[in-house]
Formats: sequence, structure tokens, C-alpha cells
Amino acid sequence: MKRRLVLLLLLACTAAHGAALTPREILEQSDRARGKGPGLAWNIAMTSEEGAEKKEQTLEVKARENDALVTFAAPARMKGQMMLMQGRNMWFIKPGVSKPIPISPRQKLMGQAANGDIASTNYAGDYDGKLLAEEQIGGEPCYVLDLAAKTQNLTYDRIVFWVSKERLVGVKADFYTVSGKKFKSAVLEHKNAITYKGQKYPFISKMVITDTLRPADITTMVFGSAVIKEVPDSTFNLNLLVK
Repeated sequence: MKRRLVLLLLLACTAAHGAALTPREILEQSDRARGKGPGLAWNIAMTSEEGAEKKEQTLEVKARENDALVTFAAPARMKGQMMLMQGRNMWFIKPGVSKPIPISPRQKLMGQAANGDIASTNYAGDYDGKLLAEEQIGGEPCYVLDLAAKTQNLTYDRIVFWVSKERLVGVKADFYTVSGKKFKSAVLEHKNAITYKGQKYPFISKMVITDTLRPADITTMVFGSAVIKEVPDSTFNLNLLVK
């Protein structure tokens, strides 16, 4: 009887401490490290290399939950141009032009990076996720999730996403077309950090995107330190942004 009681207690402890996270819970944690959450501001230095051609851009991002405003800081010919994301809708805004242009998160921004790659992510809300397996990436145990887009106006139709089991941040992603063809991959680093309500969280520091058919075509995004700040509703008001 005593042995049975001990065994039951051990099983109860194991269940309490080893309860598996659902795919949605894993994605919610990883989204936080990509800008989903309270008001945040950061910058991105982008470099694209395709053959002998090299391009560079610098962007400034303000985000809050599912909304983001991206302002081009460089090169000089693009300075002041903006992209506004409200949920799953995006617009391009050019100084001096009174009418915003609706754009798609799938559209190419520069090199291998799409418009939707630079703003805050909402994989937990935008994709149906299921756990495929668990495997190691660079010696780090990871969940492997299969993400299927809930609607057609998202950046990618399908993503296979590796999330660190310990840190709960994305470390690798493979992107697929609706027909099931892999066309690019990304490796992510999270050496930045934010502190919110006394707790420290990892934040993305680098994303390297590689074309599957042309591995020499690489786009690198270096994320500056994110700062938590109040971002008012007016920041995402399309009418106020168009002058």
C-alpha cells in the first residue's frame, strides 16, 4: 500500500511538472520574441546579396500586438516611406502621395525578405499548428511544428517551424508554397532581450533567409535592441499617416 501511494505521488508530480505545451502555447511564446506584445520599437538593418548585386536598407519599426508601422530610414531615396500593418491588412505610404497603396505581406520587400517578415508576427493567431516531432538544431532540443495558414492573405501558406524547447523561441523555419514546394529557409537568433513587468524575455537579433534553389541568394536582417514604449493608437491611424 505504501509503495502504491509513493508511485501515485510520483506520477502526480510528473504530470504537474511535465505537462506538454500545446502548439498554440508554443507559438504564443515564440511570437513574443518577434514583436507581438506591448508597445515596442526597434530598427532593422537589411542586406541582400543576389549574385553580384548587393542592396541595403534600414527600417524603423513600432509595433503593438497585431499592428506595426515600418518607416524607411535608408537609403536616402526611400527615406520617409512607410508600411502600415493593421492585423492582416497592409498599406504602402509615400510622402506627398495622398492615397495609400494596399499591399500584400507576401510581396517581395528586398532580396528574400517579404513585407510580412519585418513586422510583428502572429503565428499563434494566423496559423493552425500541429506538432510534427522533436529534434535537435545545433545541439538544442526543439519542437518541430507544421503551420498551415488560416487565410490566403498571410505571408506564407505553410511553414515548418523549429522552436527551442527551453527558450521557446524560433530557431529555424522552412517556407512552402500552397502546392507544397519549399522555396526558402530562415535561421533565427535571439541575442537581444526585453524586460516587461519585471521579467526578461529573449528578442530576435538576426534572421538570415536563403533561397532554396539559389543558396547564394541570401538576405540578412539584423535587429537592433527593442525598447518597450507606449505606442498610441494614432501611430496606426491610416488617415493621419497620409499627407
